[in-house]
Amino acid sequence: MNGLDTRLGLLMWFLLAVLTTPVAAVEPETPPPGALWMLKLDGVVGPSTADYLVRGLERAVEAEAAAVLVRIDTPGGLDSSMRDMIAGVLASPVPVICHVAPGGARAASAGTFLLYSCHVAAMAPATNLGAATPVSIGTPMSPPPERERPAPKEPSSKDQTPPADGTSKDQAAQGDATAQGDADSKDDDAADSPLPKSAMERKVTNDAVAYIRSLAELRGRNADWAEKAVRQGASLSAARALELGVIDLVAADTETLLKALQGKRVKIGEREVTLDLATAPRVVHDPDWRSEFLAVITNPNVAYVLMLLGLYGLIFEFSNPGFGLPGILGATCLLVALYAFQILPVSYAGLALMLLGVGLIAAEVMMPSFGVFGIGGLIAFVIGSIMLMDTDIPAYQVAMPVIVALALMTGAMLFMVLGMAMRSHRRPRVYGADLAIDQCVTIEQVNADLALARYEGELWSVRCSEPLAPGDRVRVKAIDGLTLVVDKLEE
Repeated sequence: MNGLDTRLGLLMWFLLAVLTTPVAAVEPETPPPGALWMLKLDGVVGPSTADYLVRGLERAVEAEAAAVLVRIDTPGGLDSSMRDMIAGVLASPVPVICHVAPGGARAASAGTFLLYSCHVAAMAPATNLGAATPVSIGTPMSPPPERERPAPKEPSSKDQTPPADGTSKDQAAQGDATAQGDADSKDDDAADSPLPKSAMERKVTNDAVAYIRSLAELRGRNADWAEKAVRQGASLSAARALELGVIDLVAADTETLLKALQGKRVKIGEREVTLDLATAPRVVHDPDWRSEFLAVITNPNVAYVLMLLGLYGLIFEFSNPGFGLPGILGATCLLVALYAFQILPVSYAGLALMLLGVGLIAAEVMMPSFGVFGIGGLIAFVIGSIMLMDTDIPAYQVAMPVIVALALMTGAMLFMVLGMAMRSHRRPRVYGADLAIDQCVTIEQVNADLALARYEGELWSVRCSEPLAPGDRVRVKAIDGLTLVVDKLEE
């Protein structure tokens, strides 16, 4: 017993040392006031990147930073996450500098909106921005109506009146032809512009146009091109963006950017701030464990698998009570998946179809219906999986190989259960009272006129035309209620 206590004590001291040592080693230093905080936005805009940027801005404000520099390289992402980030930038009392870098980077779609919202917008050479047209969300819209070309205007008698300035009819006709050609050219340009959209698409596009124009007017940037980027999906290079007043400057790297910004005055609310960042200390704010964790669980494929693991774990626990571990893991996975779905663009119709499918498959396992529940549940499961994410952004769709793999695994499990049910249906019965006929049993007790024999571990009353004694062997010839009708065997 003393040896066990010693080993437990050593184990506790070891665990205490392991748990306390990293805390002392990774305790963050207090950032100096007046520092330049450096954040980065790489990849698709989503809940994790929004959480990282917003909390980074909050920490920079708490640390009394001089400015925040955000390096951008993004193809776009979710509208809700983009608006969260822009709200954080607009509310920041600290200047926010957005720099699309390094060369080859882009600030497309949601990145364009974010760049317009920053106090200072800069780009590196060989970068681009734009393509900010909102993607369709949900089910496909109704097809747009065909554009009707205006009918040509027929000349009136007034138009045929000779000109009063002495111009000949031929010259007038030539002028009319030129004017008609210009009108046709305008009509052709109008015909090349996007066709009218459905009511829902117009609402989404107009909302995005109003939003980006308000950002452009707030920062004094080119609002007309911003509207063009949303309506027509236009894009610009860095040099062209500077020429059109979309950005403030072009800088190849951070050092060049900070030198160019030295002494620049930036308006924040009702006050102006003079930037002095060339010699300011720098704080690199990388994503912490929370942002990394959010990035993992908000991956639609991970959230999808977590939900299925949670459901299957709970089904296994309820069908076999007492294990504990499947229920705990299942509940944990399911809660994490539900949290991820709460911040992802989820179609609740698709989620309901998935839950219905899993429920029918579970019913097939527990109450075999020879495929009726199981096959219907598998079909509902696959359709719900395809409909699960209510967005056309590829990065936030459940990958089709993942859906196919899990559907095949579920189908294999389902057909295995169906095979077991069919085999058990064809197998001859091995229990039941009528199976006792022609079986030989031994008399165990005789009390007055009541004889008892044991069959399949149970004591049965026995009726026989001959007197019986303990130890006699009898053969069952019939069953009368709970009594075995037997014949005595000759010894």
